[in-house]
Amino acid sequence: MTARERLIGSAIELLRRNGVAGTGLAALLEHSGTARRSVYLNFPGGKSELITEATRTAGRLIDSTLIGTAQVGDRRESLAAFVESWKETLRSSDYTAGCPIVAAALGRTESPSAADAAGEVFAEWQTMIAGRLRAEGAENDEAESLATTVVAAVEGAVILCLAARSTDPLDRTVQMLDRLIAHHIR
Repeated sequence: MTARERLIGSAIELLRRNGVAGTGLAALLEHSGTARRSVYLNFPGGKSELITEATRTAGRLIDSTLIGTAQVGDRRESLAAFVESWKETLRSSDYTAGCPIVAAALGRTESPSAADAAGEVFAEWQTMIAGRLRAEGAENDEAESLATTVVAAVEGAVILCLAARSTDPLDRTVQMLDRLIAHHIR
């Protein structure tokens, strides 16, 4: 693994646990086992550029999870599989690590470019989900609105799970999303 890859991986992990403001350069260097020089060689824009690239990379990783869960069956099974992947992430971190994309979005004052990248990732997820909903019979406008609702509800539920140290909020959210989507699929 290259120094660049280690830095990006460490940034993703630290974002999930500490947010943008709580992810300092010293912690990034210690976690990644790289030298300070590696940051500036790989990310001339410093921490902000690294956090932005970590946000994009995390988005692609979650994209692949979304794509993978979309292939497990119908929308109900896909949503359940995606939520199950989040539940496993929460449990395995003992409810200390959330979504790095949310962390980047909330870190606009520290890294506007990472927050912009987070917006792009959220838009991509909405596009992917809307496409799946259209394929299953949702009208175009409804598919877009439902996709936004799915992303907002799942991300919000992940935050509630962190606070409650329980996956119950995700369980309740997926049940309601399933009912909502079923109402709009023709």
